Amino acid sequence: MSNKALIAGVGMVKFAKPGKNEMYDVMGAKAALAALEDAGVPYSAVQQAFVGYVYGNTCSGQTALYSVGMTHIPIINVNNACASGSSAIYLARQAVLSGQVEVALALGFEQMSAGALAVDDDRTPITWRLDAAVQSICGWDDNAPQAPQYFGSAGNEYLKRHGGTPELFAQVSVKARSHALRNPYALFSEPLTLEQVMTSTPIFGPLTKLMCCPPTCGAAATLIVSEAYARKHGLGQLVEIAGMGLATDGPGSFDSGSLINVVGDQMGRIAAREAYEQAGIGPEDAQLVELHDCFAPNEIISYETLGLCPEGGAAKFMADGDNTYGGRIVTNPSGGLLSKGHPLGATGPAQIAELTWHLRGRAGARQVPNARVGIQHNVGLGGAGVVTVLKRA
Repeated sequence: MSNKALIAGVGMVKFAKPGKNEMYDVMGAKAALAALEDAGVPYSAVQQAFVGYVYGNTCSGQTALYSVGMTHIPIINVNNACASGSSAIYLARQAVLSGQVEVALALGFEQMSAGALAVDDDRTPITWRLDAAVQSICGWDDNAPQAPQYFGSAGNEYLKRHGGTPELFAQVSVKARSHALRNPYALFSEPLTLEQVMTSTPIFGPLTKLMCCPPTCGAAATLIVSEAYARKHGLGQLVEIAGMGLATDGPGSFDSGSLINVVGDQMGRIAAREAYEQAGIGPEDAQLVELHDCFAPNEIISYETLGLCPEGGAAKFMADGDNTYGGRIVTNPSGGLLSKGHPLGATGPAQIAELTWHLRGRAGARQVPNARVGIQHNVGLGGAGVVTVLKRA
């Protein structure tokens, strides 16, 4: 068995607004080729590939990767909501750690439409348990969009539990844009003021438009190799996937009476505990984190999910500047989903790419100083929660 799974290459295409993007297979092939080029590894060396996406037909992974090469390898399509790409990485790492393969490719992409997320209405909805939980806790608004209703309701619960005003969430959006100024991959890089965020279009509960990530299209890829393969082929600039947890819902997600659990807090805590134990570190050992800020309240909730601050301590964590440059742990140096966009299947691999660049010391103007350990957090409702710990190899 291989004792380490190492990231040898990462690649991504800049995300785009729906209608401004190339087709999913073109984006996917470009991201995969970028990861292979980054590693200096030919596609012929890849023994298995795992491809994450949400919106697409069967075998979309093959359609994208056939443009890279047709080598008869297993290509497994993965659909795990917003954590689809991270789930593909989880499987690729597992294949390498088991010794089954020496080289595995994880690819994620999404071709989205403008507006609220589409759902199939001719079958049992995957969110019926979430909808029922929200209904029982605070009632359901048939006129409100689904995802903002989940996260806006969870934001309301956080404020009631710990105090504060919606400006707490607006500060997340302001910080996200300040980080995005340094990121050439960010979709939105114009700075924001607190007033702009607070006075943007109301969406649901405490949420305004500028507290919500936009639907986007994009692709990102991660090439994972064994320690033996890396040594044999003289690969450099390696980053270790030192720990990784993937958790699904338990009864507490839906019957605890907590909207914060409904949006993935419990899953995230379980995945984080597993990842930290595997890596032999705690959140206090990390210098940066890319976390799932699909809506600004979820960043606040996730600080506590990941143990970055004590329960109810998010406001102080932010006020002390511990979530940004010069503080304890730089949170979403990329600008996060709020600035970069959230093409569902591509989100996880894009987070991993960002962390990898920092751990290599190659993140340019947004480089986190002395980055040695990074944390990734990616949640898909329905559900799957993924937490990854990366270490400079």
